[in-house]
Amino acid sequence: MKIKLKAGITALSLVATTLFAADIRIDGFPDYDTQINAIKSGLPQHNITMLKNNHGDHHNKLKTNLATGTGAGDVVLIDVGFVGSFVNAGGFVDLTKYYKDIADDYASYAVAAGKGNDGKQYAVPVDLGPGVMYYRRDYMEDMGFDINKVMTDWDTYIDYGRKLKEKDILLIGNASALANAYYRFNVADDEGLYFDKDGKSLVTSERFVRAFEIAKTVRDEGLDGQISEWTEDWYSGFRDGKFATQMSGAWLLGHLKNWIAPETSGLWGVSNLPDGTYGSWGGSYLAIPKQAKNPEASWDLINYMISQPIQLAGFKNIAAFPAHTGTYNDASFEEPIEFLRGQKARMLFADIVENVTPVTPMKGDLIAEDLINQALEKVLDDGEDINKALKDVENQLRRRVR
Repeated sequence: MKIKLKAGITALSLVATTLFAADIRIDGFPDYDTQINAIKSGLPQHNITMLKNNHGDHHNKLKTNLATGTGAGDVVLIDVGFVGSFVNAGGFVDLTKYYKDIADDYASYAVAAGKGNDGKQYAVPVDLGPGVMYYRRDYMEDMGFDINKVMTDWDTYIDYGRKLKEKDILLIGNASALANAYYRFNVADDEGLYFDKDGKSLVTSERFVRAFEIAKTVRDEGLDGQISEWTEDWYSGFRDGKFATQMSGAWLLGHLKNWIAPETSGLWGVSNLPDGTYGSWGGSYLAIPKQAKNPEASWDLINYMISQPIQLAGFKNIAAFPAHTGTYNDASFEEPIEFLRGQKARMLFADIVENVTPVTPMKGDLIAEDLINQALEKVLDDGEDINKALKDVENQLRRRVR
């Protein structure tokens, strides 16, 4: 039997819940602790707590919890980069019966990525990362460049970098982001990121070769700063204007605005990626481990967190871009963003979400991602031949992913 919530923030949510109270622990990473604290009063029937770890520690812990069958929360937050491997390794409750009637309310590519290879829904999207290019307006239109011409394709984007170099301005912090964007966002229909539908490796395909070539060109011509992301040098690069562009999920806006470079408000804009490429750069999922004591109550929390009003609250609280596409009709999406010099960027983010092609998650994705990143470092930092580096990855995948 189900009941309706009635009061306080629950007026926003009206989410069906179980009749009995339960202790529900959600395991996750920042900034979802802020979101949980802001919304948990809307689900007063249950006692909700959160176990927060940093991004890496959280996923390492969850991996151990799933392997040992103990220690996981009742609900767990999963970064999209981990969802394919975790879901297909087993360990999560099949959510199909809960989710199937509401799945059409959410971005279709993200819904697909939460399914296992058996077609069942084991994880549901809670926020998305529409792939975009943030750029410095003082290095773009203020210098006479046209963003639409610059982003025509990958070659025009690199040509822009060459012109910036003449002015002692770097194109991007690290060329590796270009390779990542290219091979992640040019996946053919019915293919996985690293494997085809039959599990055969795709890492020596033209998609990966071209991605590595783009990054190597930028590195070899001295157009990037060789700055590792999420370091103090990277943060100061944004603040000091060391580089002109950064590819990312839409979520970077919140970080730039709130703590990385708030003093640069008005200097930034955002656009589609080069060549009109659509893609997803990040995002988070919710799942229930099989070891959870009360899956029905756990679903209450998930159902609440993915409800339309709470998705909007998350957008405002922590800049988590909603997975619920019904939120895109909210008036806030038409509001200009001061940090982006008045650009109405949320409509761009929504347009990207609606055009992203689903990518099938595979069991060996995490292993492949790690090997590809290592190969890219060898190519960019040590000058290793691209085809040899990718062939080595393919050989290792043949041994490690069965």
